[in-house]
Amino acid sequence: MSGKRYPEEFKIEAVKQVVDRGHSVADVAKRLDITTHSLYAWVKKFGPDSKKHNDLSEAQAEIKRLQKELKRATEERDIFKKSRGVLRKAVRLRYAFIKDNSNSWPVRWLCRMLDVHPSGYYAWSSKPLSKRDKANRRLTGLIKQFWLESGGVYGYRKIHSDLRDIGERCGINRVYRLMVREGLRAQVGYRRPRHRGEESHVVVPNRLNREFNPAAPDEAWVTDITHVRTHEGWLYLAVVVDLFSRKVIGWSMQQRITKDIVLNALLMAVWRRNPKQQVTVHSDQGSQYTSHDWQAFLKANGLEGSMSRRGNCHDNAVAESFFQLLKRERIKKKIYSTRDDARADIFDYIEMFYNCKRKHGSNNLLSPVEYEKRHVQRLGSV
Repeated sequence: MSGKRYPEEFKIEAVKQVVDRGHSVADVAKRLDITTHSLYAWVKKFGPDSKKHNDLSEAQAEIKRLQKELKRATEERDIFKKSRGVLRKAVRLRYAFIKDNSNSWPVRWLCRMLDVHPSGYYAWSSKPLSKRDKANRRLTGLIKQFWLESGGVYGYRKIHSDLRDIGERCGINRVYRLMVREGLRAQVGYRRPRHRGEESHVVVPNRLNREFNPAAPDEAWVTDITHVRTHEGWLYLAVVVDLFSRKVIGWSMQQRITKDIVLNALLMAVWRRNPKQQVTVHSDQGSQYTSHDWQAFLKANGLEGSMSRRGNCHDNAVAESFFQLLKRERIKKKIYSTRDDARADIFDYIEMFYNCKRKHGSNNLLSPVEYEKRHVQRLGSV
């Protein structure tokens, strides 16, 4: 434990295991290989009673207030954009616009923006439906039924074909309009984010050469980046894995994929391991790893760079394998509302389960932490 340092990101997530998830200080300290004294100090500094936490809460409250105000202003702007020309129409058409968009914005907002009184709108909306409206409602019910039976994947063309099969006579454009009104759409698939690649600066040889089983810890590390979907947007995760035990010794999570995320992950690995000899650090040829800052960090800390051949994922198979485990065993079973939810759950998987509990096939069915302890014991008995 002596000589180890941890970045603030690690400390905050460790405190959350105690404060938010209810784990005991002793259990968390044991799994993270830290002292209870250190963890108590982190709880005091970053916990709910700390000044920094209170300041952060006040800042978050102000951010939420500003976000709410921005949302209101944006909605009013969008109403103006969408209602362009409606203000010059007859009141009946303005009422129809309000009805079509009442699922998106409050009715009273729409009435105020379109200069009509809410009571007039409600009186109009309570009138008996026209023959056309009744037909649209019946047709909308059929459309929803066929869309649900398709598993939510059919678009308006296939729905129109299903309607024709049962003898419904309606135009394809009418089906399209009704589906848009109800928010029904074809499944567009799960696309990974595309990033604009910067010009490569520094590319080094593949010194690792797929030698994935070193004889001792801190001889070779591998690093890579992946993405995690949340309702707030993408969360990016960079990790550093020691090839000897497959232990994740460094990680960083951010909402942007920049060189800082890989530098922070490598910094955590250097602080936690404090290697006494030169370590080979293998990565792909992503722009984050070919930057001059990455190469300068390697040189300043006595590390040697190594890179996969372009487009060859097998050269970095261990890092890819860890991400595959993480997503199969944890991420694909969850739906994350916020990036903070994803960040806390990924920390729990890496530090509270994978490193200290999960049995690994290449470690003789020992966890990475236990495998390294057994190695130290063997060296001490020689």
